[in-house]
Amino acid sequence: MSHEAEEAVAAVGVTTKTFLNVWIALLAITGLEVFLTYEQLPVLIMLTALLGLSVIKAMLIIGYFMHLKFERFSLFLSLFPILIMCIILMLLLFLPDSMRLVHMRLAR
Repeated sequence: MSHEAEEAVAAVGVTTKTFLNVWIALLAITGLEVFLTYEQLPVLIMLTALLGLSVIKAMLIIGYFMHLKFERFSLFLSLFPILIMCIILMLLLFLPDSMRLVHMRLAR
């Protein structure tokens, strides 16, 4: 590797090997998720496990492939309120609408 390439890698802090390791981890987590869907687990345990694995996968993708792990903390602080707003929207707007479907099914 040339000196310029080594300096670029040092500045960013990530190599092709790192990307390959993250990709293999994502592949393994996806395989585990597929395996869990075929197991006869209680619904609450299965959904909790799948949600937790999905959050881990999202963190890996956002951190490495979107390069947010190497950004300044101020970027995180600008994105965090958006995450909170999305959660609030889901709880206040989408959850009550989905509960309406439960009541519609019970009315039949």
